[in-house]
Amino acid sequence: MNDLEIAKSVKPLPIRKITEKLGIPDEDFEIYGRCKAKLSLELIDEEKVAQSNLILVTAITPTPAGEGKTTVTIGLTDALNQLGKSTLAVIREPSLGPVFGIKGGAAGGGRSQVIPMEDINLHFTGDFHAIEKANNLLSALIDNNIQSKTRNLGIDPRTVLWKRVMDMNDRALRGIITGLGGKSGGLPRETGFNITAASEVMAILCMSKDLDDLKQRFAKIYVGDRFDGSPVFAGDLNAQGAMATLMKEAIKPNLVQTLGHNPALIHGGPFANIAQGTNSILATKMGLSLGDYVVTEAGFGSDLGAEKFFNIKCREAGISPKATVLVATIRALKYHGGKSLKDLTTEDLEALENGLPNLLHHLESLRSFGIPVVVAVNVFSSDTQAEKDLLLDYCESLGVPVALSEGWEKGGDGCLNLGDLVIQAAENCQYQFKPTYSLADSVEEKIKKVSRTIYGASEIILSSKAQSQLKKIERLGYNHLPVCIAKTQKSISDQEKLIGRPRNFSITIREFEIAAGAGFLIPIAGEILRMPGLSETPAAEQVDISADGVISGLF
Repeated sequence: MNDLEIAKSVKPLPIRKITEKLGIPDEDFEIYGRCKAKLSLELIDEEKVAQSNLILVTAITPTPAGEGKTTVTIGLTDALNQLGKSTLAVIREPSLGPVFGIKGGAAGGGRSQVIPMEDINLHFTGDFHAIEKANNLLSALIDNNIQSKTRNLGIDPRTVLWKRVMDMNDRALRGIITGLGGKSGGLPRETGFNITAASEVMAILCMSKDLDDLKQRFAKIYVGDRFDGSPVFAGDLNAQGAMATLMKEAIKPNLVQTLGHNPALIHGGPFANIAQGTNSILATKMGLSLGDYVVTEAGFGSDLGAEKFFNIKCREAGISPKATVLVATIRALKYHGGKSLKDLTTEDLEALENGLPNLLHHLESLRSFGIPVVVAVNVFSSDTQAEKDLLLDYCESLGVPVALSEGWEKGGDGCLNLGDLVIQAAENCQYQFKPTYSLADSVEEKIKKVSRTIYGASEIILSSKAQSQLKKIERLGYNHLPVCIAKTQKSISDQEKLIGRPRNFSITIREFEIAAGAGFLIPIAGEILRMPGLSETPAAEQVDISADGVISGLF
């Protein structure tokens, strides 16, 4: 059976059964259909948050199809519940772009999924739509102000950085001209679309502590400049109130369940190659308030998701994981050892051994945060016993706790050994994480520390454009903000073809973006697309629905 067929084979419990399991009063949740609910922010208990155990799931450098972080997250959640620990999974909401693009769904896989799988991968509770509308309302207000003869702020259209968004891969919208059609169409200007997951509204949702904080962050969004060179913010357009109003339901975390009928919170969905790559602070704290353990994930490899999870999210939220799970797959390690993508299912011990330096690099960079690391070998049916033995022996030779993760095939039963190691690591962790840099460091020094400690780069290079933008960042008083480096997810470096463990490379920052509302700066390394395109054969071509409403083709 495929993922969708497996998901459909298990009948979800009514969501009230899950709220009862968590002890949530009726007044603190709103039902969205039979199997979904929105939870009140009143459930967050900071004292309980400080007492509970946060577990981060990250990964080695992935192949294009991903290495199964969500599958491991869900399998581990079910396993920890079987081991007597009250545990919630807290993950991101899937974007329709990857669902209909190349990766397919993002609700886990096999016997380790969150359900209802179709709803979660499609429109869910409408959070992405609310984010899109709030983002595009600001775009409309900007264009309306530019063309106004009586109330315009003197915005220079050439400097406007804010783009519209849509939750779909559509390369044709990357660069467009708006305002055509004469006077009634406004003033023409060059702009474009980003995918919704790349919107600063999404980043802000995931960094906010409550509705008022959300509104204040919206007001701080940097839009562009006036003709006199002074900055323009969303607050200057009085946009924050209406934007926050559109988000009044989206700010509430969503409750669903795993195939093992354990609770899962799903909220927010920023990508890790262009934003912070993790679910909302609100959902994480709510999970920690409702259970003793929370298993969460951060997107792509640890050089992207985990670094930003620690240095941006944990720092802002005042939380610290008790253990980090590093997901490794034999197929990805063979790829980093030089084997082609189309041959990853054939046994190749030499390629596997040649790919091990990638795993070692991620282990070393994760150890810099001072939190215990456990390796989870996410098992695929093509993995041979000899390959599994080689990888397990390697981790044991390093003194790293390691376990096979067979959640896809067996659900929680396949992650019990992993669960035991995670509990042991969490119970023995007595430390708060160590950030890679201080907020008092200069922006350039922050980038250097991440590049050297996390990527293993020998130097950083700032383009002339980036150097000029740094001066503007200093004038605006944003030096104190953390950095959210945007780079390829396909390599530890900023060059996607440098697989394995690159050495003696430089990181080139070509420009900066200011995400003042989200509370971070975005140094951009290499060519990063904020509006992806569809593949030659998109997954959308396989999706269908029957006359009686049965969906097929989601995977």
